[in-house]
Amino acid sequence: QVQLVESGGGSVQAGGSLKLSCGASGDTYSSRCMAWFRQKTGKEREGVATIGTRTGSTSYADSVKGRFTISQDNAKNTLYLQMNSLTPEDTAMYYCAARTGPCVGSEWWLLIGSNYNYWGQGTQVAVSS
Repeated sequence: QVQLVESGGGSVQAGGSLKLSCGASGDTYSSRCMAWFRQKTGKEREGVATIGTRTGSTSYADSVKGRFTISQDNAKNTLYLQMNSLTPEDTAMYYCAARTGPCVGSEWWLLIGSNYNYWGQGTQVAVSS
């Protein structure tokens, strides 16, 4: 079992920055791949960024590439998402997720929510214009 708890969400002006954190507990060593997803009101959940916990390999959705950075501190069992140059289109509930299976596949495959088996409760990000 892996438990995930997000924090760091809030309200920010367009052009601003936020850094989200996801603390992991339980059998954290089993999480081979972790990711950030987001869900905008009335829309489907979409993948934002992924990272291989052992390899450090990262991938990003085109919509956030160059603005968001996913990172990890394995000693603290914590996943981060640094979000810069935020726009109102980034407003969403952000979730962290973990996959206990191999962290392999295309960037498209790694950004599919059904490939992850543990999820946090989400943290809200609101960006005003």
